[in-house]
Amino acid sequence: MKSKEAEELHDKGLEALERDHDYLARTCFERAATLEKTPENLSCLALCLAKTRREYADAIGMAREALAADQTNPLLHLNLGKVYWLAGEKEKALQTLRNGIQYDSGNRISRELAHCGRRKSPLFPSLKRSHPLNKYLGLLLSRLGLR
Repeated sequence: MKSKEAEELHDKGLEALERDHDYLARTCFERAATLEKTPENLSCLALCLAKTRREYADAIGMAREALAADQTNPLLHLNLGKVYWLAGEKEKALQTLRNGIQYDSGNRISRELAHCGRRKSPLFPSLKRSHPLNKYLGLLLSRLGLR
């Protein structure tokens, strides 16, 4: 049975994550996990550790442990996929998200997959994507925030 305080901390942490308040979310999930070690608390804490402390190895281990405890929870697949993505393991991230899509009724994983796989069109469509003009001008404009 979930304790009321742990449940409130979990909900507050989820809201903080949605608003990109990663440090507040990490604090909430750390406290919630000490009160009650549920797979969701561990998975969300793992995502926060990856985002705030860049402790990718610990975060991946924690998120995988949470997913092993509850394979049908789409949030756990989503969080592990995001941790892999932050760690630079894009293939594992995409595979994890694809595995979790069958359990996702809210389409959060589908939106994340669409976000991960989207490439911008080349600046000069008549030239190859790898052409230096497309490549370096695209990078420059992206860094300037114009693209």
